[in-house]
This record gives sequence, C-alpha cells and structure tokens, in this order.
Amino acid sequence: MRAMQNFHPKHFAIVPAAGSGSRMVSDLPKQYLSLLDKPLIRHALETLCAAPEIDKVFVVLSVGDALWAQYDWSDLAPKLVPLFCGGATRADSVLAGLRAISAEAAQSDWVLVHDAARPCLAPWHIDRLVRELAHDEVGGLLAVPVADTLKRADTQRRVLQTVPRDSLWQAQTPQMFRYVMLRRALEGARDVTDEASAIEAAGLHPKLVQGDATNLKVTYPLDLHLAEWILKNREGRA
Repeated sequence: MRAMQNFHPKHFAIVPAAGSGSRMVSDLPKQYLSLLDKPLIRHALETLCAAPEIDKVFVVLSVGDALWAQYDWSDLAPKLVPLFCGGATRADSVLAGLRAISAEAAQSDWVLVHDAARPCLAPWHIDRLVRELAHDEVGGLLAVPVADTLKRADTQRRVLQTVPRDSLWQAQTPQMFRYVMLRRALEGARDVTDEASAIEAAGLHPKLVQGDATNLKVTYPLDLHLAEWILKNREGRA
C-alpha cells in the first residue's frame, strides 16, 4: 500500500489557528472575528473542505482554545478535524500538526498550509496550486508579483534606498510541500515566518505559483471590510 502511495499521493490541509491576532485591536482572537455572520476562519475552512483535491483538513488550535466548541462545525465533518496542539509560533503549530498526523500521512503526501486569516481563498487558487505543483520535486506557494515601489527605511523611518521590485513576489498561502520534506525543514528551522522559508533554509527552491490580490490576509481592522467586499462581489472565477 505504501508503494502505491507514491503514484497517488493524498493532499492534506493544515490551518494553524493558535494565534491571538494582536494587531486587530480586539479581545477576540482574529480567527473568530465575525465576517459575514461567520467566524473569519470558517470561510477558508469551507473552501478547503469543499475542494475535491483535499482529502482532509486539520485546523491546529491552541491547547486551551475554548471558543472552537462554541460554533457548529458539524457540516464540515468528517473532513474537518481540530487538533488542540498549537504552539507559540506559526512554525511551532504547523510542526505540531505534522507530528499529530504522522500516522495518517505518508512521506510523499502533499501538505497545504493555509493562513487562518486568509478568508477569501477561492477554489481556483487551490486548483491552480495543486495542478502546477503536481510533479514538482520541491513544491511551492501561491504568490503575487510586487506592484508597489518599495523603500528601505532606517530606524527613524527615513528612506535609505529604493528597492528594485523586479523579481520580487509577495508570498501568500496555501504553501504546498511533501509531508516528509516540510516536517524535516521545520524541525531544522523553527525561526521562520512561513513554510517556504523553512524549505529555503534547507537549500531548496520553492516554485512561485501566481495567485491574485483577492487572496488577502486580514491583519488590520480595515482588512475585514476589504474581505467582506471581496466575498460579497466574487462571481465565479476572478
């Protein structure tokens, strides 16, 4: 059975959601803020659970998360599985999730890690990522080319230089890598802000798969309004 796994790898999604989202200026953890009358995290979880490419979705919560049980997730079961093993950082939570599913995931299975705070994930984002990376030796991530002029600042917020934006991309999620590769990379590089950085630290070069600006990350209060507008006005493929 394990030999056959090499020809038909499964796809698991991991959504780290153990953070507090302090920049949102709210007592409620960011993933539970209301967006169109649903917890913010639910929008991405619904999309991941509905994706035919995804076999199972694991959401990694903090050990003491008491809010998850206050919502009804039964319509997303059995595909959605909560794991109460989140750590202090994103990397800690993802690694804890990988360890928790070790009995279920084969080494060659794909893992898609998605931000809990990206509620506007669309079916075509997942489809494009899975298709373009299906036979890639490393894996990769959704990203968009940088459009704005970038400035490097000093400690006084004075411009030191303009940074050429050629070949610069803004990383998004999901980020998709083989189970064994991602686990080993995170075990060797814990001080990273995304999975691709851990893979890079291992000496590998993830592929950039072009996404779009609608897959925004909710970081500040205004972002909630932008996400609401996107979800309300999205019709089919962007």
